[in-house]
Amino acid sequence: MRICAPSRFTSFPFFFILFSFFIQNVCLAKPMNVIDKCWRQDTNWRNHRQRLARCSVGFAGKMTNNIGKGTIRYIVTDPGDDPLSPQPGTLRYGTLIEGKTWITFRKNMKIKLQKVLLISSYTTLDGRGVDVHIEGNACLVIYKASNVIIHGIQIHHCKAQGPGLVMGPRGMIMPLGPMDGDAIGVVNASKVWIDHNTLYSCDDGLLDVTGGSKNVTISNNWFKNQEGVMLLGHDDSYLRDQQMKVTIVLNRFRPNCNQRMPRVRYGYAHVVNNLYQGWKQYAIGGSMHPIIKSESNDFIAPQSGNKKVVTWRKGVDRNSKPWTFYSVNDLFENGAYFKSTGKNGSVPSYNNEQKFHIAKAKIVKTLTSSAGALKCSKALTC
Repeated sequence: MRICAPSRFTSFPFFFILFSFFIQNVCLAKPMNVIDKCWRQDTNWRNHRQRLARCSVGFAGKMTNNIGKGTIRYIVTDPGDDPLSPQPGTLRYGTLIEGKTWITFRKNMKIKLQKVLLISSYTTLDGRGVDVHIEGNACLVIYKASNVIIHGIQIHHCKAQGPGLVMGPRGMIMPLGPMDGDAIGVVNASKVWIDHNTLYSCDDGLLDVTGGSKNVTISNNWFKNQEGVMLLGHDDSYLRDQQMKVTIVLNRFRPNCNQRMPRVRYGYAHVVNNLYQGWKQYAIGGSMHPIIKSESNDFIAPQSGNKKVVTWRKGVDRNSKPWTFYSVNDLFENGAYFKSTGKNGSVPSYNNEQKFHIAKAKIVKTLTSSAGALKCSKALTC
C-alpha cells in the first residue's frame, strides 16, 4: 500500500487533524486482505502491537500464546552480532530469552549475522515502524521451537556456512552442522507464523519447512530474485514430514522467482490467494504423494518461452498411484494452466481459530499489493 502522510499542513494542528482524517479514510478505502484488516486500520498500532498475535489464520492458528501476562518487551538497539557471547541490546541476545518475548527495533538497522541465528519458542520479531535488514551467514532458523512470529523484516543475501558453534537457549553452546544459506529455516518446529517479510537473493532458498514441522502459516510475504524459493519437506526418505501442514496465503512471487513456490514432499499444503508473476521451471511442484490444494491464486505465465504449466511432479507416471494435487477457482493468465492429479476434494479441515474467508482470484493483485515488509507511518496506519 502507498504510504499516505500529511505534508505542508503539519505545522497547523487543526488542518493537520482534518487532513489526517481525510487521508486515513482514503487509504483505508483500498481493500485490505483478511489478515491486514485485523490490525492495520488501527492508527494507534504502536501501542497495540500485540494485537497482531490475534490476526493469524491458517494452520498456525491464532498466536495468543505469544502475548498476555508475563510477556517480556525487548528492544534491539545494537546491530552487532556475537554468536558465542551475545551482548544486551543485540537481536541475538533477545532471541535467547526464555518465555514470551516480543522483540522490536529502536531504529532502522542492518544486521549482519556472523553465524546462524536460532529463534527460541514464544518469540516474536516485530519489525514494524522501522526498516530492518538481516543478512549474513545462514540467517534465521526456528529449530525445535514453537509459537514463533516473524513479521516485518527484510532478509536477504544469506550465505551457506560450514559447521560451527553458537549460543543456544539457556546459555548453552551448541554445535551446528553445515547450513545451506536459507533466509528462514523451520526445522522440527510447530505453530509458526511468518508474515509481511521481504525475502530475496540467498545462496540456497528463501524459506524451508522441514524436519517434521507442522502448523505453519506463511502469509503476506514478498519473495523475489531467487532460483528456488520455498521447500516443504526434508527429503524423500523423511517420513515424519507426513504430519506437515502449511498454509501459504496472500504472498507475492515476483520478479525472477523460477521454481519451488512451493516444492512439497509428503504432508498437506493449502496454497491460496497468492500472486505468481512468471516462472522459469514451474510454480508449484512436489514428490512423495503430498496433498496440495491450490485455491483462488492468480497465475500469470511468463510472456515468452514454453513454461506455461504451473505444476511439476516427480514420480507420477502411468504406472504410479495418483496423488492429490488440484486447483479450485484459480485464475490463469498469459496461457498458464494447471495439471491436476488424484481425486479433488481434500480440504484443509481448519478449526475455528484457523479458518478464514478466501477471496476471489480476480482481486488477488490488490490484496497482495502491500506484501512484504511494510513502511509504517508514525501518524497513520501501516
